Amino acid sequence: MAVSRSTLDTIGHTPVVQLRSLAGPDMATVLVKLEYFNPTGSYKDRMAKAIIEGAEQRGDLRPGMRVVEITGGSTGSSLAFVCAQKGYPVTFVTSDAFAEEKRRTMAAFGAELIIEPSENGQITGELITRATERARRIGEADDVYWTDQFHNEDALVGYRTIVIELSEQVPDTIDVFCAGVGTGGLLAGASRAFRDRDAAPRIVALEPASSPVLSEGQTGRHRIEGVGVGFVPPLLRASDYDEVRTVDEADARETARRMAREEGIFAGTSSGMNVAAAIRLARELGPGHTVATVAVDSGLKYLQGDLYQA
Repeated sequence: MAVSRSTLDTIGHTPVVQLRSLAGPDMATVLVKLEYFNPTGSYKDRMAKAIIEGAEQRGDLRPGMRVVEITGGSTGSSLAFVCAQKGYPVTFVTSDAFAEEKRRTMAAFGAELIIEPSENGQITGELITRATERARRIGEADDVYWTDQFHNEDALVGYRTIVIELSEQVPDTIDVFCAGVGTGGLLAGASRAFRDRDAAPRIVALEPASSPVLSEGQTGRHRIEGVGVGFVPPLLRASDYDEVRTVDEADARETARRMAREEGIFAGTSSGMNVAAAIRLARELGPGHTVATVAVDSGLKYLQGDLYQA
């Protein structure tokens, strides 16, 4: 392996593994791309690099400017990491609804944090809207670049690389690709990349059962960080997916724990949601088919909470 010039060059090229325990021989093959192999332990590293470099290329982000964003933690950790390498100061609007480990990671990379209080640690559409408005106001300053992840199409450039890598790693046809919807960037970027490469798996969008915005137009409370933001994300078009499915939060959490115990995949709750849905789809499709999904971040980000409490 060659020596990388920067940790930014180590983003991507993450491994893919086949589930052996959670998906039995009477089911379709389930493949999971392990995005926690990225530098900050999250698929958001791809997005952060694409957003910052896209802004630099257009001249929207220049030396001496500050970067601002609303984040639950993974986007902030990734943006803080990229900006630390490139020399940009960063300010993030976040909340006590998100994992303390993520807030500490952002601070470790030098980020300034503004905390929006939640109601009993619950993620709601109102919380996201309030935090977004605060970030928008900060971003109005001339010396600040608001990355605006919910509208920034540069993010799709980063997420497309997941599909480019999958096409090189998986020799067989992928019949279904499923992923949770937060900003919508992963699903939109992956879907469009698949279609640009003349590969057309069924694309299944996932959301928490307690907040079925895409499937039923209803918002609710949940604790699956990174998904279910309480509104239809602007980056996601209806044409980007073929079906929407909901996953019960308890199922997502139990699947995450089983992934660690039975497959050696140590990831968070949204990854548990992705894999729970992939297993359900694999059971429906049966042998001879392939379902692919993503373990989006590391379980190390969730040790302070109750996901992995003994």
